Amino acid sequence: MVSREKLKHNKTQVVVLDLNPVEDNISKRGRLPRQLVYQRLEEAITELRESMGGLPSPTEAEGIWTAIWHQEAHHSTALEGNTLVLSQVEALLAEGRAVGNKELREYMEVRGYAAAAQWVYSQALDPGDWTTGDLLNLTEVRRAHQLALGPVWEVAPHPNATAAEVPGSFREHDIEPFPAGMVPPSWVEVSASITDWLAAVSAIRSADNPIEALAAAHAGFERIHPFLDGNGRTGRLLLNLVLVRLGYPPAVIYTRDRSRYLKALRAADNGDPGRLGELVARAVTDNLYRFVVPAVAGPNRLMPLVALAMPAQSVFTLRAAVERGRLRAQKGPDGQWRSTRAWVDEYVASRYRRR
Repeated sequence: MVSREKLKHNKTQVVVLDLNPVEDNISKRGRLPRQLVYQRLEEAITELRESMGGLPSPTEAEGIWTAIWHQEAHHSTALEGNTLVLSQVEALLAEGRAVGNKELREYMEVRGYAAAAQWVYSQALDPGDWTTGDLLNLTEVRRAHQLALGPVWEVAPHPNATAAEVPGSFREHDIEPFPAGMVPPSWVEVSASITDWLAAVSAIRSADNPIEALAAAHAGFERIHPFLDGNGRTGRLLLNLVLVRLGYPPAVIYTRDRSRYLKALRAADNGDPGRLGELVARAVTDNLYRFVVPAVAGPNRLMPLVALAMPAQSVFTLRAAVERGRLRAQKGPDGQWRSTRAWVDEYVASRYRRR
């Protein structure tokens, strides 16, 4: 079984641009207050739905989903100890090549997770399709686990598994208490616990703060630990399945945020889901601005600077250009500077002309 404690010991690092808007109303630590993080995300999602046609499906925007797919397959498995680096994951998923000299188990972990994530992304439909009925059902919970764990189970099954505990089936073992003292329910209570959990998930649709409610549900799934192994991966897959059904991009929990993620889960175990909700909100906003908005917005649409940043023009470079009057932009009532792709291209061209 992969425990939360195991997550502490993998030290894989990743450098990712901090794309959180930090124009005005920032805290003393330079970070947006939590409620403003939620507000900014909801405003961006509303704009995506009302002005850009909503979250595009994988068939409409394959490039968006492929980029997120590679990131998620790498980071979610790395959180559990997988040592493949991003370039190896990309080669494996894009070309079917096993680059490097890793154990077969590690390649199969990534392949399984990637197959499950693709299935999740295929659910990225118009959020109007999920205004009634269940947001998630028991068959889908089992399906996510079976897809994610099936391939690796064929080469490295859990040593303590019985014939009834194959991928997609609930555990028939009790789980040791978590490091912080939280005790998962006995295996005989798992089925009833998951039934109650699914009802709570469906209630997220009417929550005042759906992201924080979903974060609480994610922590609840991890407390139940319904499977013998793979609960962290399955929980993150189900988190993203509900997100895309509600019209949000998936969240990718980066390995750089491992410690923060664990602490947020423990806080949620103690009745405070706010830290985990903020982490999820920032992760969703990250994917929204890095992958979705730049791909669906036209060249003349005003977008936050974070959605226009590129490796050669970071958000800090663009903000400095705005402040010097070299990049055309407009400041909205929310304190964010917005520009357009056309204006950024014009600014970049002018830099080369000055040289």
